[in-house]
Amino acid sequence: MIQELLPRAERIAALLTVRAETISIAESSTAGLVSAALLAVPGASAYFLGGAVVYTRQSRTALLGVTEDELTGITPSTEPYALLFARKIRGLLNTSWSIGETGTAGPTGSRYGHAPGHSCIAVCGRVERSITLETGKSDRAENMLLFAAAALDLLEKCLG
Repeated sequence: MIQELLPRAERIAALLTVRAETISIAESSTAGLVSAALLAVPGASAYFLGGAVVYTRQSRTALLGVTEDELTGITPSTEPYALLFARKIRGLLNTSWSIGETGTAGPTGSRYGHAPGHSCIAVCGRVERSITLETGKSDRAENMLLFAAAALDLLEKCLG
């Protein structure tokens, strides 16, 4: 899986390194694949400050410090939720950039009504952008890879 993501990660690593910028990641349904791809590039310690797989309510509170008040009006697996993840991890680790990702890898849908293959991804930095991806697939591993690729693609676009 990492091999498929490595070319994207290498381009991102080069941009971050030359600019002396840093990144942090808060991911859920990608299960650490975004972080793994960025860390697979030699010299990652120059730009990668940390990440978290935020998969449960407990981890959301413990790792990101998300409060119930911050969740008012926000449903999991939505763009506002992904933005909250990205903003929280960026603030905690004081990075130039961050990615927040949340979704439903499959094989079934979520309790929030999202079909398998649904992911919301946000990037925060000089710009903030979020997207929703619908793969239409129920294959869990394939969706995880597609979500991670989309997250890296969005980051690369935001980096310019």
